[in-house]
Amino acid sequence: MDRPFSFLRKSLLSAAIVSIFSAPVSAGTEDAVKHILPEYLKYLTLPNVAKESPSDIKAVAEWTRDTYRKHGLNAKLLPDGQTPMVYAEYMEAGEDAPVVLFYAHMDGQPVNPEQWDQESPWRPVLKTLEGDSWQSKPMTALTFTTDPEWRIFARSASDDKAPIMMLLAAIDTLKAENKKPAVNIKVLLDSHEEGGPPTLIDVINRNKNQLQTDGVVMLDGPMHPSNKPTLVFGHRGASMVRLTVFGPASDSHSGHYGNYAANPAFLLADLLGRMKDDDGRVTIPGYYDAVKFDDDYASALDAVPADEAALMKRLGIATTEKVAGNYQRAINYPSLNINGLSAASTEATRTIIPATATVTMDIRTTKTSTAERQIKLVKDFVIAQGYHLVEDAPTAKERSEYPRIARFISHTGTAALQTPLDEPLGQWALTALSHVSDSEPVIIPMMGGTVPTSPLVSGLQKPVILLPLVNADNNQHAPNENLRLGNFFSGTETLYQMFTTPLTQD
Repeated sequence: MDRPFSFLRKSLLSAAIVSIFSAPVSAGTEDAVKHILPEYLKYLTLPNVAKESPSDIKAVAEWTRDTYRKHGLNAKLLPDGQTPMVYAEYMEAGEDAPVVLFYAHMDGQPVNPEQWDQESPWRPVLKTLEGDSWQSKPMTALTFTTDPEWRIFARSASDDKAPIMMLLAAIDTLKAENKKPAVNIKVLLDSHEEGGPPTLIDVINRNKNQLQTDGVVMLDGPMHPSNKPTLVFGHRGASMVRLTVFGPASDSHSGHYGNYAANPAFLLADLLGRMKDDDGRVTIPGYYDAVKFDDDYASALDAVPADEAALMKRLGIATTEKVAGNYQRAINYPSLNINGLSAASTEATRTIIPATATVTMDIRTTKTSTAERQIKLVKDFVIAQGYHLVEDAPTAKERSEYPRIARFISHTGTAALQTPLDEPLGQWALTALSHVSDSEPVIIPMMGGTVPTSPLVSGLQKPVILLPLVNADNNQHAPNENLRLGNFFSGTETLYQMFTTPLTQD
C-alpha cells in the first residue's frame, strides 16, 4: 500500500462501526470495506479529468487494472486511443450461470481548486458535520471509529470511484466467506463518460465477444434522498438546440439606430417567452402529446417516497412549474430548458444594438417523446413565429427580404432509457436489495438526469438498469464532492447481495 494511507490498513480492522441501517451490514462486508478503504483513498489522489490530461486517465486505468488484478479478478486494458478503458471479470459461478456486466466510469468532472473548502480536490479530507458546517478531522480518526455519517471529500469520491471500489470489496467478501457468486461478473469501466469523445460504442463493438452478457447494471447516479436501497429503471435523454437571431449586419450605435433597427435580443426574448406559459408549461403545440402512462406505471411513479417541501427548500424556490402534479411525474415529461443567453457583453457598457442574440437550450427527452420529435416541434414553432431559417450568416439578399432571420442548430445527443418494470433483471436486483435493509427498496421508473446507456443498449442488445449506491447530497460535478462513509458499507453489502442472488431468466 502506498505510504499516504498505509497507516489505516491494520488499525481500521479493529475500528468500531456504527450501524448503517436498522439491519446492519454483515461482518464480512465490514472487514472487506475496512481493508479496501486505504486503496480507495489512494484512488482519490489520482487526477482523472479526461478533457485536461489523457495521460492522467491512462494512469488511472493502469492503477485500476492492477488493483483489480490484486483482488483476484482477470483484468486488462481495452485500447481506446490515449485513454484506455478497463475490463475485468470474475467468472466463478460456473459455465451455465447467467452473466451480469457492471458498468461504471473512471473519469471525473473538471475542478476549480479555489472553490473547494480544502487544500486540493485530489487530497481526500475526512469531515464531520458540526452544526451547519463541515469540519475537517484527521484521517487517523478512522483508526478509532468509522461513523457512517462522516464523509470523504474529494473529486470523484462518489461519482464514480466509490462504486468501482465497492465492487472489489464485495468480491473480497465472497472470497472471505468461501462463497461462489450466483452470477458470473463482468466489469466495464469507462474513461470518457464525463468528457472527451464518446467512444463507448466503439469499444463495445470492438470487444463484443468479451462483453457478452445477460444484462447490464450501471453503477452511477445518486440514491433516493431517503438513502434507502434504490433501483432505477430509466432516465431521460438529452438533446441540444442552439438558436441565433440576427439583427443588423454589425453591432450598431444605439443612439443613432435605436427605435429604428430591431434589437435581436428583444426578438429572441419575445420568441422564448412564447415557448412557455406562466405556469412553466411548454406552449409549443403537441409538445407533451406523446406522454402516456398506464395505470401500473403511474402507480409506480406515485409510490416513490417524496418530500416536495424539502426539495423546494433545498432548491431555494417558492413554487414549482405546473407540468405535472409532483416531481416524479414531472421528470417523465419532455423538458425545454435555457442553458445560456448571449448578446454583446454585460461586462462593459457598450451602447449598441447587437448584431446577434443566441440561446442554447437542452431538451430532456423520454422514450416516447424522442429527440427527433421534440426538436422538430421546436423548429416548426420558430418558423411559425415568422422566422426564416438559415444555415450560415444571412446573405445581403436574405436580409433585404426577411424581417426575422434565425439559425437553428440541433444535436440529438443521448437517447432516453425505459426498461420495463417487470424485466427479470430488475426483479433480480430488487430481490437482492430486499436483503440489504429492513426498508423496502425505492423503485424509480425514470430519473431526470442522463447517463450513457444508449451504447450499452444498442451495442449489447440486453436490458439495462441503474443501481445508485452513493448519498443523494454528494455534490457530484460540483465543488466539495463527497461520499458518506455509511454508503461505502451499504453499497458493498448491496453488491454482495446481488452477487449471491440467483438470476432467473425467462
